[in-house]
Amino acid sequence: MPHVNHPSPSISPAYTGRVFNAPVPSLRLPDEPMEPAAAYRFIHDELMLDGSSRLNLATFVTTWMDPEAEKLMAETFDKNMIDKDEYPATAAIEQRCVCMVADLFHAENLRDDDPSSAVGVSTIGSREAVMLGGLALKWRWKERVGGTDGNGWKSRTPNLVMGSNVQVVWEKFCRYFEVEPRYLPMAEGRYTITPEQVLEHVDEDTIGVVAILGTTYTGELEPIAEICAALDRLAADKGLDVPVHVDAASGGFVVPFLHPDVTWDFRLPRVASINVSGHKYGLTYPGIGFVVWRNADCLPEDLVFRVNYLGGDMPTFTLNFSRPGNQVVGQYYNFLRMGRAGYGQVMGCLSSTARWLADELEKSSHFEVISDGSAIPVVAFRLSGDRPDGWGYTEFDISAGLRTYGWQVPAYTMPEGAENVSVLRVVVREGFSADLARSLRDDLIEVLGRLDKIQPQGTFDDVQHFAH
Repeated sequence: MPHVNHPSPSISPAYTGRVFNAPVPSLRLPDEPMEPAAAYRFIHDELMLDGSSRLNLATFVTTWMDPEAEKLMAETFDKNMIDKDEYPATAAIEQRCVCMVADLFHAENLRDDDPSSAVGVSTIGSREAVMLGGLALKWRWKERVGGTDGNGWKSRTPNLVMGSNVQVVWEKFCRYFEVEPRYLPMAEGRYTITPEQVLEHVDEDTIGVVAILGTTYTGELEPIAEICAALDRLAADKGLDVPVHVDAASGGFVVPFLHPDVTWDFRLPRVASINVSGHKYGLTYPGIGFVVWRNADCLPEDLVFRVNYLGGDMPTFTLNFSRPGNQVVGQYYNFLRMGRAGYGQVMGCLSSTARWLADELEKSSHFEVISDGSAIPVVAFRLSGDRPDGWGYTEFDISAGLRTYGWQVPAYTMPEGAENVSVLRVVVREGFSADLARSLRDDLIEVLGRLDKIQPQGTFDDVQHFAH
């Protein structure tokens, strides 16, 4: 194939016929290099086909940060978080973040002069955090039932009790690490688990119970204190000691500031571990989470590895290894920038916007509001049954209609036990202002008006992908 000399983009003022006359290869490496500006232009233009992240109301993940935070994060892309001996300042910042999270959740034995007194790690989101929390539960169960030779667990099957409303990562944990999942079903009008359900399903081989602080489906808070109280009574009556892990991925950075009197964390002695996503309401761009334990006794020492080939002795308890340090730096920026008062102000504003939107939906004859944004800033709603002959269209039609205005509002069916219920959900995040909420309300009215006129039978009734 003859060599083709492409003109430099620096002297190419337009696209057509001046840089490349054919599409670049997409499934193999190009034969020739290209100028940096040309590579940037091709990729930049293709990414324009994505939806706007700011209008993506499906995701809990942060889509806006201060410019100063972005600058700090850009400056630390190249620092490998695992190289703690080479980057001691970044490692110290990571441990400070763990301490701040542990303190926020009232962990035990914390000392201001000893950062190692906080037992926890930063992770790549809550997915890794969930895996680590689940492994600690399983190892503690193995120690508990191991018997005199430590091998008694090998003839038994561990199980984990949780609602059918959990994130798919818990299903992954159970499959990958050979734990029997015991899902507690939902019911129409009830989309969280109950203490009674928990007591019916736990036994001697239950490694733990998962309770959710801010469910992905509706944003509701599960009755964690009541679940722990029920398990306390079970322990007193039958000697069955079952720990609780709180999946606070969505609510861990909301509830302490919006609802400080709600008891859900390490103030409950039965709570052994908690995971939280910094990249959700921790207000940091994607790629940061935390898992913390009540104390060192809740994290079996056998799970912690020590390596010295990076320089110095380094304890590590992660599933990943190399990862950039910029997410930790971004999280630390948020902690210092806002403090408790700042987080309280942000969460209060987001909750106000969510509740305003829920009120507007309630005024409509079209909708029934399931969660109004008062628990965490998430509004879940469905078509009401006020019209005897039905609306003639579905929540999926409304979701598709909103996409024509640029809004990404997911429609999905509820989990096991309430599969016949379809729901729309709006996650109110930093950057979704009251003005944008008003625009969403206006566009929703337009969509409903159009559906009422031209789609009496509904057209988009296939289940869409459920967005995290």
